Amino acid sequence: MHDPAKVGLDGSEFTITPADTILVTGANGFVGSRVVRTLLSYGFERVRCLMRTANISEFREKGLKWENVEIVEGNLLSRDTCKAVTDGASVIYHLAAGVETSYAGCVLNSAVATRNLLDAAASEPKMKRFVSISSIAVYSNEKIPRGGLFDEACEVDARLVDRNEPYTYGKAKQDEIVLDYGKRANLPYVIVRPSVVFGPGKSKITDRIGTATFGVFLHLGGSNRIPLTYVDNCAEAIVLAGLRRGIDGQVFNVFDDDLPKSREFLKLYKRNVRRFLSVPVPYTVWYCFCFLWEWYSRWSEGQLPPVLNRRVCSVYWKGNTYSNEKAKELLGWNPRVSMDEALKKYFAYVRETADHR
Repeated sequence: MHDPAKVGLDGSEFTITPADTILVTGANGFVGSRVVRTLLSYGFERVRCLMRTANISEFREKGLKWENVEIVEGNLLSRDTCKAVTDGASVIYHLAAGVETSYAGCVLNSAVATRNLLDAAASEPKMKRFVSISSIAVYSNEKIPRGGLFDEACEVDARLVDRNEPYTYGKAKQDEIVLDYGKRANLPYVIVRPSVVFGPGKSKITDRIGTATFGVFLHLGGSNRIPLTYVDNCAEAIVLAGLRRGIDGQVFNVFDDDLPKSREFLKLYKRNVRRFLSVPVPYTVWYCFCFLWEWYSRWSEGQLPPVLNRRVCSVYWKGNTYSNEKAKELLGWNPRVSMDEALKKYFAYVRETADHR
């Protein structure tokens, strides 16, 4: 169990006590399961987990009090389910999201589901904090020069449809609904926008480093810093966003320290996991390619979907610097797992799982 004193935490600064009920939606997901583990390690005694498929064995861990976990199987599209799971809850960690490939699916399972949950939360008298998990992908870096600072002051992209990213569009709509309930219903909320979450359990190399879409790995990241956060570090930042007093209405981005450059990451991956052919593609060349793809998509009236376009190219491969100072200052958060250790654990997982395919 974590000792709060060792991580700069004081129970008197928490919004709740260990005996209060906490709800975690999407609790069996990659990040959600770690949020549950972190809450248990902090000593919380009543953690309610909502998931579509109830299977606690997926995220059990020795040394934690799983008798303090209540499993609820259900769907946030059901208002009855939302009312039942929020009953008596003091803090809600909302990690469930729409991951469909269509706009309708992502809006339904991110925005509409969040609205249903917020309706129930707003009428819960014990509610102290609603923590909504978004993504740094909702930002635009159009007005930030290459190498410029990317932080919470960045503008949310107002032209997400042009990026052809249903998941990101759904997350942005979710954020809008949370902000509206915060203002209209006076609901205490915090929005957390994780960066690229990695670690054991997720083997894919992030597209911010490159893509194998065309049969060969195109290295697009160049010398960019990759905005990574190790899954356990990210989970702890999310947990603290629900516990710290005095941060209602804040937005936090989550980046780890010592972010590697894309070239460094790829070199380490090849050395520790497997070697493969990669072709470096300069940003300007890829930007021009995306322009041509975008133009042909319009010319062909959508015969070629606009999955590659200049706005996507800018957001993912333009290259920026990243700050986690706000999370450190207001949450008292520091990444427990160093980047070196996180990369070792990730590479070991990918290597071991690849050996068994």
